[in-house]
Amino acid sequence: MKKTVLTFGLIGGAVIAALTLVTLPFAHKIGFDHSLVVGYTVMVLSFLMVFFGIRSYRDNIGGGTISFGRAFAVGALIVLIISVCYVVNWEIMYFKFMPNFVNDYSNYMVEKMKAAGATQQAIDAKLQEMKQLKQILDNPFKNAAFSFIEPLPVGLIITLISSLILRKRGKGPSNEPAQPVAA
Repeated sequence: MKKTVLTFGLIGGAVIAALTLVTLPFAHKIGFDHSLVVGYTVMVLSFLMVFFGIRSYRDNIGGGTISFGRAFAVGALIVLIISVCYVVNWEIMYFKFMPNFVNDYSNYMVEKMKAAGATQQAIDAKLQEMKQLKQILDNPFKNAAFSFIEPLPVGLIITLISSLILRKRGKGPSNEPAQPVAA
């Protein structure tokens, strides 16, 4: 199981890291609302490795069969590796290449609120919220924790669906058709 999990987890991790690296710097150009959609699309694409990893395990190690529990375990471990790759990638990008990310996001949110006719009180509240977000994200441990829980639900949903689709029980004595009795 270890080889399958590592292989598909690292492939998925490379996909999520590469696509995030390519798309995130353009978030302010496409708009943060659109970049959210792009970000979750990147996650789904990388978590497709969960499906392929479970299928590979079923076909190559399980002899064509896999229980839901084993499939979910394989998928969850792949999700864990992909999520760790995402966190490491985000930490490097945030602290080394995007130190103004929260400020850019704050400016975007304020402009959006002003365009929608928000009150100054609401804008001030949003700015305070963004200040607190920056304090959290500037702490590498809190940043990592928040970053880890971002892709995790997406990966676990894909693991659940993949496990349901790919589970396959072997033919046992109770699954065999009844043989006609010779007279």
